[in-house]
Amino acid sequence: MDSPQTLPVLDAEELRVLGTLMEKAKTTPDYYPMTLNGLVAACNQKTSRKPVVNYDDDTVINALNSLKRRGLTSTATGGSIRNIKYKHNFAIVFPVIPSEVALICLLILRGPQTPGELNTNSGRMYEFESIEEVQEILDKLAGGEMPYIVQLPKRPGQKEVRYAHLLSGTPEINDDDFADEPSGRPSSSVMEARLTKAEQEIAELKETVGRLMRELGVE
Repeated sequence: MDSPQTLPVLDAEELRVLGTLMEKAKTTPDYYPMTLNGLVAACNQKTSRKPVVNYDDDTVINALNSLKRRGLTSTATGGSIRNIKYKHNFAIVFPVIPSEVALICLLILRGPQTPGELNTNSGRMYEFESIEEVQEILDKLAGGEMPYIVQLPKRPGQKEVRYAHLLSGTPEINDDDFADEPSGRPSSSVMEARLTKAEQEIAELKETVGRLMRELGVE
Protein backbone atom coordinates (compact mmCIF):
# COMPACT_ATOMS: atom_id res chain seq x y z
CA MET A 1 0.00 0.00 0.00
CA ASP A 2 1.36 3.40 -0.98
CA SER A 3 2.14 5.77 1.86
CA PRO A 4 0.22 9.05 1.88
CA GLN A 5 1.86 11.98 0.11
CA THR A 6 3.42 14.61 2.35
CA LEU A 7 4.75 18.11 1.80
CA PRO A 8 8.52 18.58 1.82
CA VAL A 9 10.15 20.83 4.39
CA LEU A 10 12.22 23.29 2.37
CA ASP A 11 14.79 25.82 3.54
CA ALA A 12 14.75 29.50 2.61
CA GLU A 13 16.98 29.11 -0.46
CA GLU A 14 14.98 26.19 -1.83
CA LEU A 15 11.73 28.09 -1.31
CA ARG A 16 13.01 31.20 -3.07
CA VAL A 17 14.25 29.24 -6.09
CA LEU A 18 11.08 27.13 -6.33
CA GLY A 19 8.78 30.12 -5.89
CA THR A 20 10.68 32.12 -8.48
CA LEU A 21 10.39 29.35 -11.07
CA MET A 22 6.66 29.02 -10.32
CA GLU A 23 6.21 32.76 -10.77
CA LYS A 24 8.23 33.22 -13.94
CA ALA A 25 6.55 30.25 -15.64
CA LYS A 26 3.42 32.42 -15.71
CA THR A 27 4.68 36.01 -15.79
CA THR A 28 7.48 35.65 -18.38
CA PRO A 29 6.72 32.47 -20.36
CA ASP A 30 8.94 33.59 -23.26
CA TYR A 31 11.97 33.29 -20.94
CA TYR A 32 10.92 30.02 -19.30
CA PRO A 33 12.49 27.53 -18.59
CA MET A 34 15.08 29.83 -17.06
CA THR A 35 18.84 30.13 -17.42
CA LEU A 36 20.95 30.22 -14.28
CA ASN A 37 21.71 33.91 -14.76
CA GLY A 38 18.04 34.74 -15.22
CA LEU A 39 17.04 32.68 -12.20
CA VAL A 40 19.64 34.29 -9.93
CA ALA A 41 18.50 37.76 -10.99
CA ALA A 42 14.85 36.84 -10.44
CA CYS A 43 15.57 35.42 -6.99
CA ASN A 44 17.32 38.65 -6.04
CA GLN A 45 14.83 41.13 -7.53
CA LYS A 46 13.77 43.99 -5.27
CA THR A 47 10.02 43.81 -5.98
CA SER A 48 7.52 41.08 -5.07
CA ARG A 49 9.99 39.47 -2.67
CA LYS A 50 10.00 39.24 1.12
CA PRO A 51 12.70 39.23 2.23
CA VAL A 52 14.93 40.70 -0.48
CA VAL A 53 18.03 38.50 -0.86
CA ASN A 54 21.37 38.57 -2.65
CA TYR A 55 22.10 34.98 -3.68
CA ASP A 56 25.16 34.05 -5.72
CA ASP A 57 25.28 31.34 -8.40
CA ASP A 58 26.46 28.64 -6.00
CA THR A 59 23.58 29.26 -3.60
CA VAL A 60 21.02 28.92 -6.38
CA ILE A 61 22.75 25.85 -7.87
CA ASN A 62 22.79 24.10 -4.49
CA ALA A 63 19.09 24.84 -4.04
CA LEU A 64 18.34 23.58 -7.55
CA ASN A 65 20.21 20.34 -6.90
CA SER A 66 18.32 19.77 -3.67
CA LEU A 67 14.97 20.51 -5.33
CA LYS A 68 15.85 18.19 -8.20
CA ARG A 69 16.47 15.32 -5.78
CA ARG A 70 12.95 15.89 -4.47
CA GLY A 71 11.57 15.90 -8.00
CA LEU A 72 10.48 19.54 -7.72
CA THR A 73 12.74 20.88 -10.49
CA SER A 74 14.26 19.53 -13.68
CA THR A 75 16.47 20.72 -16.52
CA ALA A 76 15.89 21.37 -20.20
CA THR A 77 19.09 21.36 -22.26
CA GLY A 78 19.85 22.96 -25.59
CA GLY A 79 22.87 22.43 -27.81
CA SER A 80 25.47 22.60 -25.06
CA ILE A 81 25.87 22.58 -21.31
CA ARG A 82 25.85 26.38 -21.39
CA ASN A 83 22.25 26.26 -22.53
CA ILE A 84 20.93 24.36 -19.51
CA LYS A 85 17.64 25.80 -18.33
CA TYR A 86 15.55 25.07 -15.28
CA LYS A 87 11.84 24.53 -14.65
CA HIS A 88 9.66 23.55 -11.71
CA ASN A 89 7.57 20.40 -11.39
CA PHE A 90 5.35 21.48 -8.50
CA ALA A 91 2.08 20.87 -10.35
CA ILE A 92 3.39 17.48 -11.49
CA VAL A 93 4.45 16.31 -8.04
CA PHE A 94 1.32 17.64 -6.33
CA PRO A 95 -2.31 17.61 -7.58
CA VAL A 96 -2.78 21.37 -7.83
CA ILE A 97 -4.40 23.55 -10.49
CA PRO A 98 -3.15 26.95 -11.80
CA SER A 99 -5.23 29.03 -9.38
CA GLU A 100 -3.84 27.07 -6.45
CA VAL A 101 -0.27 27.28 -7.75
CA ALA A 102 -0.62 31.07 -7.99
CA LEU A 103 -1.66 31.46 -4.35
CA ILE A 104 0.96 29.05 -3.03
CA CYS A 105 3.62 30.85 -5.07
CA LEU A 106 2.62 34.27 -3.71
CA LEU A 107 2.79 32.99 -0.14
CA ILE A 108 6.24 31.51 -0.81
CA LEU A 109 7.65 34.71 -2.31
CA ARG A 110 5.89 37.40 -0.25
CA GLY A 111 5.15 35.73 3.07
CA PRO A 112 1.83 35.71 4.95
CA GLN A 113 -0.96 37.64 3.23
CA THR A 114 -4.67 38.35 3.50
CA PRO A 115 -7.18 37.24 0.85
CA GLY A 116 -7.35 40.86 -0.31
CA GLU A 117 -3.60 41.12 -0.71
CA LEU A 118 -3.47 37.83 -2.59
CA ASN A 119 -6.24 39.00 -4.92
CA THR A 120 -4.32 42.23 -5.60
CA ASN A 121 -0.94 40.54 -6.08
CA SER A 122 -2.07 37.61 -8.23
CA GLY A 123 -3.00 39.50 -11.42
CA ARG A 124 0.03 38.51 -13.49
CA MET A 125 -0.14 34.86 -12.48
CA TYR A 126 -3.87 34.17 -12.40
CA GLU A 127 -6.92 36.39 -12.85
CA PHE A 128 -9.39 35.63 -10.07
CA GLU A 129 -12.99 36.67 -10.66
CA SER A 130 -13.45 37.98 -7.12
CA ILE A 131 -12.06 37.90 -3.61
CA GLU A 132 -14.70 35.26 -2.88
CA GLU A 133 -13.03 32.97 -5.40
CA VAL A 134 -9.68 33.60 -3.71
CA GLN A 135 -11.20 32.66 -0.36
CA GLU A 136 -12.72 29.51 -1.85
CA ILE A 137 -9.31 28.37 -3.13
CA LEU A 138 -7.66 29.24 0.18
CA ASP A 139 -10.21 27.14 2.05
CA LYS A 140 -9.51 24.23 -0.29
CA LEU A 141 -5.73 24.53 0.13
CA ALA A 142 -6.06 24.71 3.91
CA GLY A 143 -8.28 21.62 4.09
CA GLY A 144 -7.99 18.02 3.02
CA GLU A 145 -5.63 15.29 4.17
CA MET A 146 -2.54 17.27 3.12
CA PRO A 147 -3.04 21.03 3.60
CA TYR A 148 -0.69 23.32 1.69
CA ILE A 149 -1.43 26.47 3.69
CA VAL A 150 -2.68 27.48 7.13
CA GLN A 151 -4.81 30.33 8.42
CA LEU A 152 -2.86 32.33 10.98
CA PRO A 153 -4.40 33.56 14.24
CA LYS A 154 -5.48 37.19 14.24
CA ARG A 155 -3.47 39.73 16.16
CA PRO A 156 -5.28 42.30 18.36
CA GLY A 157 -6.87 44.96 16.16
CA GLN A 158 -6.27 43.02 12.96
CA LYS A 159 -9.38 42.89 10.76
CA GLU A 160 -8.44 40.37 8.07
CA VAL A 161 -6.96 36.92 8.58
CA ARG A 162 -3.66 36.02 6.98
CA TYR A 163 -2.53 32.79 5.40
CA ALA A 164 0.92 31.19 5.25
CA HIS A 165 2.29 28.21 3.30
CA LEU A 166 3.37 24.97 4.96
CA LEU A 167 6.32 24.13 2.70
CA SER A 168 8.79 25.01 5.44
CA GLY A 169 6.86 23.36 8.24
CA THR A 170 4.65 25.17 10.74
CA PRO A 171 5.20 28.91 10.20
CA GLU A 172 6.82 31.00 12.89
CA ILE A 173 5.21 34.45 12.87
CA ASN A 174 7.05 37.47 14.23
CA ASP A 175 6.28 41.16 14.46
CA ASP A 176 8.00 41.87 11.13
CA ASP A 177 5.25 39.95 9.36
CA PHE A 178 2.77 42.55 10.55
CA ALA A 179 4.97 45.64 10.42
CA ASP A 180 3.79 46.80 7.00
CA GLU A 181 0.10 46.50 7.89
CA PRO A 182 -0.77 48.77 10.84
CA SER A 183 -4.09 48.06 12.52
CA GLY A 184 -7.02 49.60 10.69
CA ARG A 185 -4.95 50.69 7.68
CA PRO A 186 -4.82 49.19 4.19
CA SER A 187 -1.78 47.06 3.38
CA SER A 188 1.09 48.49 1.34
CA SER A 189 0.17 46.39 -1.70
CA VAL A 190 -3.41 47.65 -1.60
CA MET A 191 -2.16 51.23 -1.26
CA GLU A 192 0.16 50.76 -4.26
CA ALA A 193 -2.75 49.49 -6.36
CA ARG A 194 -4.90 52.45 -5.33
CA LEU A 195 -2.10 54.91 -6.09
CA THR A 196 -1.52 53.43 -9.54
CA LYS A 197 -5.23 53.64 -10.32
CA ALA A 198 -5.38 57.25 -9.10
CA GLU A 199 -2.37 58.21 -11.25
CA GLN A 200 -4.00 56.65 -14.31
CA GLU A 201 -7.26 58.51 -13.66
CA ILE A 202 -5.41 61.83 -13.24
CA ALA A 203 -3.51 61.29 -16.50
CA GLU A 204 -6.76 60.49 -18.33
CA LEU A 205 -8.43 63.57 -16.82
CA LYS A 206 -5.55 65.82 -17.91
CA GLU A 207 -5.76 64.41 -21.43
CA THR A 208 -9.52 65.04 -21.56
CA VAL A 209 -9.19 68.62 -20.28
CA GLY A 210 -6.40 69.34 -22.76
CA ARG A 211 -8.46 68.02 -25.65
CA LEU A 212 -11.46 70.14 -24.63
CA MET A 213 -9.30 73.26 -24.34
CA ARG A 214 -7.88 72.68 -27.81
CA GLU A 215 -11.37 72.21 -29.25
CA LEU A 216 -12.47 75.47 -27.62
CA GLY A 217 -9.39 77.29 -28.82
CA VAL A 218 -8.23 78.00 -25.29
CA GLU A 219 -4.50 77.97 -24.75
